[in-house]
Amino acid sequence: MNISRLSSAGKAIHPVDMLAWLAVASMLLWLSGCATTPKDTAGSAIKTVVLDPLAPEHITPAADFNMLGRISIQDRNQRTSGTFRWQHLVSSDEILLFTPLGQAVAEITRDSEGVRLITSSLEAYYAENTGDLTQEILGWRLPLEGLQYWIQGTHSPLTRAEKVLDNQNNVIAIRQDGWEVTFNPAVASSPGLRPKALALTHDYLRIKLVIDDWKVE
Repeated sequence: MNISRLSSAGKAIHPVDMLAWLAVASMLLWLSGCATTPKDTAGSAIKTVVLDPLAPEHITPAADFNMLGRISIQDRNQRTSGTFRWQHLVSSDEILLFTPLGQAVAEITRDSEGVRLITSSLEAYYAENTGDLTQEILGWRLPLEGLQYWIQGTHSPLTRAEKVLDNQNNVIAIRQDGWEVTFNPAVASSPGLRPKALALTHDYLRIKLVIDDWKVE
């Protein structure tokens, strides 16, 4: 892991006590049931489809989007929650994390030079990938490379994946890169329909996302 600390940047992120983010976690219990592991209930003919990675010339980048939503993170060491804003473009990402009260927690940006994270105290850190950077600074791993596809109800074409479908070919879950992504409700197979809520599980880490506003670029 190669994470560098940069000099403070002149970003408009207001300082906030990180402990405040933890203290308000219990305020967002609405996320506790936003997504569950799929079960083969009566009348739901669940099937699993295995998808191999595509050749580089056949890979389609994740579609551009701009969204607002709510987030909850839980593992063996912490339970946190808040809101987020995410603008995704093929060439870059910008993710802003806030407490439930609207105070800034962190800004995460990705571009051709790598990934940068700026904390609420204006400390800037740099790494080659988002997962290592967020694990080191925030204490939990954000799988941005796959999440840009999963949050749109599909799998990343870069690696092998498994899709769990119901009897109407709606996507119930995606398993990829050691993560299990579950959707509640299932993502309809009709074009243009986007997930409303999803949960990501990897070992002891569980990230829940509820999307309140979708704008596809």
